[in-house]
Amino acid sequence: MNGASRAALAAARERLDALTDNTSVDASKLADELTAVTALLHREVSLRRVLTDPARSGESKADLAGGLLRGQVGGESADLITGMVRSRWSQPRDLVDAVEELAALAELTAAQRAGGLDDVEDELFRFGRIVESSTGLRSALTDQAATVPAKTALLTSLLGGRANPSTERLVVRLVTQPRGRSLEAGLQTLSRLAAARRERMVAVVTTAVPLTDGQKQRLGAALARLYGHPMHLNLDVDPEVLGGVSVRVGDEVVDGTVAERLDEAARRLAG
Repeated sequence: MNGASRAALAAARERLDALTDNTSVDASKLADELTAVTALLHREVSLRRVLTDPARSGESKADLAGGLLRGQVGGESADLITGMVRSRWSQPRDLVDAVEELAALAELTAAQRAGGLDDVEDELFRFGRIVESSTGLRSALTDQAATVPAKTALLTSLLGGRANPSTERLVVRLVTQPRGRSLEAGLQTLSRLAAARRERMVAVVTTAVPLTDGQKQRLGAALARLYGHPMHLNLDVDPEVLGGVSVRVGDEVVDGTVAERLDEAARRLAG
């Protein structure tokens, strides 16, 4: 997001944090309701254009949103949405993206309250790896001809009772409401939000063999010193790297594997 939309999203996130600081608010229910609003705004193009029209006053847009949502969602969700439409958005789609992000953050808050945010982070990462390695599963989950109940049933069979309930809900929402994104991109976004919720950066670490607990702690501490921020490690084992460790933080890759050094030597010889 750019300019006005970025500022509007930041303000909306602050309102969500203030709201969910109150433990009497059902964060998971809030996530469900915001997901429903996301679907409505995604489906109704003319509505989201009206709600982001800079020529209309913020109060008139808030009144419109409030009237539409009254009786459909709880007061907390309605207040969040009316607050958002009072803000200025660079383009209509940004409002939809922002509501969807708040829905995910509300679900992550529910997981955090239950002490399961660590599990959700790890499970989102592992599920992403499973999708990447299974062409059949990815095809089934992204098949546009498949119905929402069919995809939900498939995910329930895969995750039900095996994953944190918040992980299951996040993945089901992503798969059944992709909104034009790839499944992989959606899972990466959820992972980043989960890490940010814990105020930690995410490092994807690939090694030839599993790291010991001591090695994990030392690597995490070294990366925290390097980046000046607490670091969460998503660990992946790939025998093809031969040895060493490859670390990716955002778009930055630090590759110290034997395979990479051999490739570099071959490139130099070829050059």
